[in-house]
Amino acid sequence: MTSSYTWTLNNLEEMSAFASALADTLRPGDVLLLEGDLGAGKTTFTQHLAKALGVTKNVNSPTFTIIKEYEGTYPLYHMDVYRLGEESEDLGFDEYFYGNGITVVEWAHLIADQLPEEYIQINLFHTGVEGQRKVQLTVNGDRYVRILEKVNTFENISD
Repeated sequence: MTSSYTWTLNNLEEMSAFASALADTLRPGDVLLLEGDLGAGKTTFTQHLAKALGVTKNVNSPTFTIIKEYEGTYPLYHMDVYRLGEESEDLGFDEYFYGNGITVVEWAHLIADQLPEEYIQINLFHTGVEGQRKVQLTVNGDRYVRILEKVNTFENISD
């Protein structure tokens, strides 16, 4: 089952609150796919999510290492597959997608053939207003639909 909802985040504080609300619903094995405009805040969103998940280390883009692992309430696996391009080489992503942590994949469409069937996709877009972002959350899978319903009640940032 696929479902989606869109919010407008007016500043970093609202992005942090949104990431925190989402983090409260996550558990090991959950996969988040991050897409959107270049510079729209995919890594920034991941930093806020990591903090909400109890990660104390500095989270930065794994552009050149592909995957970074962080310890928090649950392990957090942060992937940036932009440098892989459209290659379909199997790099063992299943170990992360079906592992004991939460996986965040930036530019996930580039490894579409390796992604799990169920996921949360977060699209981040510039709105043209300084500091403001449009966030579209699309979920695929019954568990994730329930997550969307919980996050959807976060009315401080809802359109």
